[in-house]
Amino acid sequence: MPLLPAREEPLRRAASDTRLRRMSLLGPIFTVSGYTMVSRVLGFVRDILIAAILGAGPVADAFFVAFKLPNFFRRLFAEGAFNAAFIPLFTGHMTRDGREAARRFAEEVLAVFVAALLLLVTALQVTAPWLMHVFAPGLADDPYRFELAVALAQITFPYLLFISVVSQLGGVLNALDRFAAAAAAPIILNLCLIAAILALSPLVETPGHALAWGVAAAGAAQMVWLVAACARAGFNLRLVRPRLTPRVRRMLVLFVPGALGAGVVQLNLLIDILIASFLPRGSLSYLYYADRVNQLPLGVVGVAVGTALLPLLSRHLRYGDEAEATAMMNRALEIALLLTLPAAAALLVISEPVVAVLFERGAFTATETTATAAALVAYATGLPAYVLIKVAAPGFFAREDTVTPVKLAGLCVAVNLALNLVLMGPFQHVGIAIATSASAWINAGLLLFVLMRRGHFAFDARLLRLLPRILVACAAMAVVLWAAEFALSAFAAADVWQRALALAVLVVLGLASFAGGCVLFGAVPIAELRAYGTRIRSLARRRT
Repeated sequence: MPLLPAREEPLRRAASDTRLRRMSLLGPIFTVSGYTMVSRVLGFVRDILIAAILGAGPVADAFFVAFKLPNFFRRLFAEGAFNAAFIPLFTGHMTRDGREAARRFAEEVLAVFVAALLLLVTALQVTAPWLMHVFAPGLADDPYRFELAVALAQITFPYLLFISVVSQLGGVLNALDRFAAAAAAPIILNLCLIAAILALSPLVETPGHALAWGVAAAGAAQMVWLVAACARAGFNLRLVRPRLTPRVRRMLVLFVPGALGAGVVQLNLLIDILIASFLPRGSLSYLYYADRVNQLPLGVVGVAVGTALLPLLSRHLRYGDEAEATAMMNRALEIALLLTLPAAAALLVISEPVVAVLFERGAFTATETTATAAALVAYATGLPAYVLIKVAAPGFFAREDTVTPVKLAGLCVAVNLALNLVLMGPFQHVGIAIATSASAWINAGLLLFVLMRRGHFAFDARLLRLLPRILVACAAMAVVLWAAEFALSAFAAADVWQRALALAVLVVLGLASFAGGCVLFGAVPIAELRAYGTRIRSLARRRT
């Protein structure tokens, strides 16, 4: 084999290292995003049924508030803060002390976690009427909506206990490089809600009650699923006596500030609910449906990248490899932006056809479509920022720093509140969505700035070279979509099936034009595409 010239060898090695980093991220990302995509599709089926049966009326408003409250506490305490504190410590015990020591640590945390959650859920049940005055005070002017929201919230609150345990079990599995079971768990939620609205609605007071009971049942089913997955991984966790051991105290020190730092997006969404409750009927529902569409790329890309990145960063930093951690973050940003920027551009151009095809039927009319599509455009402008937060935050959490994000979170929550108050008057519910997106951009920028100032991150030459090319490819795709939507508008207006067919054509054109733009402008190196193709064919031959 001929020797490489001296100057070519480092370049070849660097290119190989880059491909390996992308591969080590792409495996978990594709696993998580694949299951998330299935869950999101089922979620849209669920929301299509809710939109057709409930529309954007008082029962829908009440259920969405009741569903958001336990989800807010889950994302604030269980998913965001808990994973930020638990996974780096759990990975450290695995690396330093071995599997059995990590299992004992996980059991200690689980015992304290369950005890605290039982107290929290009990307190939420008792104080639900007062909480509703805090979180959705505008509903108090409509006694029916207010009382219904309180009743549905009391049914859904046990979901918080179950899903929080699911979060810890998922964190254990992710740290063990087993991403599939936790990523598949949300599918169970959507199946339970679909079954509830179809089968349980005739048996209870309102379809909102059926959905609330479906939420509680889904939490229990997801917990059973993850317990079984841990058993298959040989990592059974017993429920021991709760004790505040030194290791648990250390996790709590990281957990408390992380509850705000990791949950800044959820705090902003909660402020949206509070402000929107003062707007005309339907505003809460418009924001909910728009956010559901916006959550598809955020969940498939942003959550997947963040989930895969945190254990990998924690592992590299445990071995003291700062350079590799920085390189891994650059590749995570590259993948995230490559997948998110075209999604944002597409939603900006074809928001109304997307909303119309997904929701416009039954009680959801063209008026609701227009209002929801306007909110979706505003949310889509912040979509890349939401994903950047998911990539930047692990840079702090992997270093056991949950204090800095909470300081930045406080500033961003204040900005969001101020913008909401300024924009809700002239723009109604759309102003709330604009404020959320703006505060997300500020949060993402501050997180990256602080990481760079501390020397924990720097944009590498590859990312700086590819990013402008990705943006140009996105712009080309947007022009193609705009022209195609204009050309298909008369065809799409005929009936619901032609409207769906027109949207399918737009989606295919968007994907094709962006892929072509990436190749034409060099946003994705051709050599890497060939390398991925070779690897995929090799894996396929190995499996057969």
